[in-house]
Amino acid sequence: MANNSNRKLVPEAMTALDKFKYEVASEVGVNLKDGYNGDISARDAGRIGGNMVKKMIQQVENSMK
Repeated sequence: MANNSNRKLVPEAMTALDKFKYEVASEVGVNLKDGYNGDISARDAGRIGGNMVKKMIQQVENSMK
């Protein structure tokens, strides 16, 4: 039996994270469509995820000031 460690700690945040993902994707020039996006390159997916993490870290750092 596989243990899925990708569960969301706050399931209600899923909508906000999706909106954030599309916002970041448009900023880096990647066109995401609703639903399946398995046809984008790993490089583009990494750019989206990396920029999401970068922005979240900046937000937390700013809130700590």
